[in-house]
Amino acid sequence: MSLDVSPALLDQAERGQVDEAAFVDCIRTSLPYAWRTVGAVVADLRRDGGELADNQVPPPDEHARGELLRALASDAIRGALERHFGVKLAFQNCHRVAAFRRDAVGGATYRAFVSPLEQVRNQSPALRDC
Repeated sequence: MSLDVSPALLDQAERGQVDEAAFVDCIRTSLPYAWRTVGAVVADLRRDGGELADNQVPPPDEHARGELLRALASDAIRGALERHFGVKLAFQNCHRVAAFRRDAVGGATYRAFVSPLEQVRNQSPALRDC
């Protein structure tokens, strides 16, 4: 299961509407490693003022890796994170999370990061089974 959904949030969903803040809080509490990783990358982006910041440190264990995969593979979760933090997220190699300023999306740095070329360049035997 991706998220630990509270009865109150499930009740909202059954009524046909989910409060964005409640959904974001569900993500924060259900996927703490992913939340901290995205938050750290966003903090680096804001501090450094560049077009992107990224995390290149593999997760400490498979549970943490699973959190990143669940957070970034779900359009709903990824979209909520992007709206909450005000960035565009990109993902490579099961752990390399990048945050881009919204005005950088479509630019050369963003296009390079999400390209097949960069995906291939960022491979290694250590990442084979990630």
